[in-house]
Amino acid sequence: MEITRTRPSLYGEIAHGLGFWTDRSAVHEAAAQGRVLQLQQLIEGGAAVNIVSVDSITPLHEACIQGQTQCVRLLLDAGAQVDARNIDGSTPLCDACAAGSLDCVNLLLEYGATVNPPLFTFSPLHEACMGGNSACVQLMIDRGAFMEAHDCHYGTPLHVACARQHYECAKVLLIAGANVNAAKLHETALHHAAKAKNIGLIELLVEFGGNVFARDNLNKKPIHYTSVGSPSFACLQFFENNPLSLQQLSRVAFRRSLGHKAQDAVPGLGLPKSIINFLSYTPPIAVQL
Repeated sequence: MEITRTRPSLYGEIAHGLGFWTDRSAVHEAAAQGRVLQLQQLIEGGAAVNIVSVDSITPLHEACIQGQTQCVRLLLDAGAQVDARNIDGSTPLCDACAAGSLDCVNLLLEYGATVNPPLFTFSPLHEACMGGNSACVQLMIDRGAFMEAHDCHYGTPLHVACARQHYECAKVLLIAGANVNAAKLHETALHHAAKAKNIGLIELLVEFGGNVFARDNLNKKPIHYTSVGSPSFACLQFFENNPLSLQQLSRVAFRRSLGHKAQDAVPGLGLPKSIINFLSYTPPIAVQL
C-alpha cells in the first residue's frame, strides 16, 4: 500500500541546507523496496541504519510503511531506533498501522515500540483508524492503546474512523468502550458521520449512546449537516423524535458505568448467555430450521 505524506517541512529544508540530514540513502531504498539481500549487505558493510532523510524518515519508517517485514527485522536487529520520529512526529509503529501490516506491527511491539505517544499527537491507533485497518485497531487496543488519545487536529481515534467512514474500525472502538460522545471543539463522531451522510455509522453511534442533540462550536446538531429530506436527515430526525428503548438505554448506561472494562467484565457476571450477548453487542446466532 503506497502512502505519501505531503505536509511541508520548513525545518527539514533548513536542516538539509546546513548539512544536518542526508538525502534518501541506499539503505532507505532497499528497505522500502524489500530488497532483503541488498539491505543485509549494506548493513554488514557498515551502513548506518538510523540515517535520516530530509523529512527525518529513517529506513525503518520506509520498511514499515511498505509492510516489508523481513527488512524491518533486519533493521531492528542491527540497532534501528524503534521509536524514531519523522518530521510529522510519526513513529515506525504509526506507519505500520497506517499500512495495515500486522506482521510489522507485531514485530515492532516485540522490540518495545511505544503504543501511546505523548498527548495531543497522532498515535498508532489514530493511524490504524485513518487507514481503515480494523485488525490493527483491535491489536492496538489489546496492547493498551488509549482510545481517548486526543490529537490536536483530528480528535480521538473514533473521530478519525467516522470522518474516514471506516465502519468496522468505529465498531471495534465502540465495543471496546471508546467514549461515543468524546468531543473535539464540541464536535462528536456523530457530527462526522452526519457530514459524511453515512447512515450505517449514524445508526451504530446512536446504538452505542451517541447524542443526536450534541452541538458543536457552531451550535449545530448532527442533523444540521444533512440535507432536508435526505436519507441521513430522515435517520437523524427519527432518532431525535424516537429515543432508544429502555432496554437499549439500560445497556448504554450499564456499559458506560464500566467504561473500558465493560467488554472484559460483562462475560464474568454470571448472567444468561442471551443477556451477555446483548450487553456485549454480540448478535444472536441465527437458528437454521
